[in-house]
Amino acid sequence: MYYVFSCKSITNMQIIAIGDDQRYEELRKKLASLQIDITRITDVEEEMDEIKTADIIFDLNFDDDADNLAFYASLKDKYIFVSAVKTSLAEQVYVLGEKLKCKLIGMNAIPTFIDRERWELSLYYSFMAEDVQKIMSQLKINYDIVADRVGMVTPRILFMIINEACYTLQEGTASIEDIDQGMKLGTSYPFGPFEWCDRIGITDVFETLVSIYEDTKEERYKICPLLKNKYLRNQTFYKVAK
Repeated sequence: MYYVFSCKSITNMQIIAIGDDQRYEELRKKLASLQIDITRITDVEEEMDEIKTADIIFDLNFDDDADNLAFYASLKDKYIFVSAVKTSLAEQVYVLGEKLKCKLIGMNAIPTFIDRERWELSLYYSFMAEDVQKIMSQLKINYDIVADRVGMVTPRILFMIINEACYTLQEGTASIEDIDQGMKLGTSYPFGPFEWCDRIGITDVFETLVSIYEDTKEERYKICPLLKNKYLRNQTFYKVAK
């Protein structure tokens, strides 16, 4: 037997979010049509009483601070969505070293990916797929279940393209503007690689690529020195990030 998500009316759901301003605002915008309140908290340990009563919890900064898993683990049958791009669910549960009682769901919560048409989700327990379908239906969000791997799918592809664009720029083959324009015209992407990097943030792009390379050891994810230099200096590719 396992817990089946209750089809409580969406207007009566209590949703809690933990995350920085950009990610929280993206989530709020994504769920705006539901006309429900999202309670934002900043300290999980201090606000555990409220978390225990919530129906759904979104930890949008889990990639950067997975310590909250120690508090979530004992919340029996609680559905918790966590950003799991720079890490995998399996890795963090292994590090925790104890049995997981909550229902842990990975999501791509890298900036610019939350307020998109489709979400990428990963499951720690495969039997949760049916319940996740019910949750996402109520939230009116289209989604795909992907493997519980560092980088998921879209970030792996996009960040690899950004990294390759950096090699092209470093070699002096083309300018930032030309590379961006060529990508948009050639692939119909909404942004070029450098525009997209600035929108996402150099920190998340660089740190995700580092995690993917450590996980795969594949040369295509090896960081371009130019990208690393931009990261170390916390610089954007355009004078003002787009």
